[in-house]
Parts: sequence; C-alpha cells; structure tokens
Amino acid sequence: MDAQVYSKYPVKWQERFAFLDAHGAPGTSTYKEAFKALPFMQRIKIGSSILAFLFGPIYFFILGLWRKALVGLALTVASFVIAFILYAVLGPENRSADFISRMLGLAVTLIYAGTANYAYYLKEVKGQDSWNFFEGLRM
Repeated sequence: MDAQVYSKYPVKWQERFAFLDAHGAPGTSTYKEAFKALPFMQRIKIGSSILAFLFGPIYFFILGLWRKALVGLALTVASFVIAFILYAVLGPENRSADFISRMLGLAVTLIYAGTANYAYYLKEVKGQDSWNFFEGLRM
C-alpha cells in the first residue's frame, strides 16, 4: 500500500503498517525472517503493544476493536474464574494455585500485547474487523 495512505496515522503506526504490508501476517515465514532481522527495539515496536499489555480491553476499545475487546474481556473473566476455582479447591495458601493464576493472567495480557498491532492493521488497512481475538498471534 502507498505510504501516503498511512500519513493520517502517527509514525509508529505508519512503520507497523508498512512492515505488515511488506512482509505479511505474523506467523508467516516471510514475516518471521524479516522480523528476526530487525533490531531488538524495532521488534518490540512492531511485534507487540505495551499499551495493550497494560490496559488490555480498554486499549482495544479505544482503537475501535470492540469485537476483539469483548472476546478478550471474556477471556480475562474466564481466567479469573479459573483462578478463583483453583483458590477455592486448593486453598489460598497453596503455591501451585497462586502460580497458575498468575501465569493465566500473564498469558492473557501477553495475548493482548501480541495481537493488538496486527488487529489494528487489519481493521484500518484491510477493512477486516472479525471476532477472532487470536488473529495474528505468532506461534
């Protein structure tokens, strides 16, 4: 896509959109090769979103990704329910329950961070706004 199309976006989004246009979706071999060639800080900027990590569904709503925000919110609630059940069954003093619940929370926030940029790219550049929260997650 032409760089002028991106001019209405901040520079960080222009760089992300240009990279995704040139190398395709996360998870493809061309994306992976180009991503590995980037300097560390550039990989952080293109591959994840710190704001999505910190604010999760709120950030998705702000970007206009309300469908993915609702699915992500449901995933967040489900992880809280699982953690609550673990604490109820194993007891709050159990270290395993604590560890598992913390890892569930971390996993959900990392999924927010890892999918936000590509989800916004799909919405703004490709015109796609699906309910698939995991779309673009690099595995």
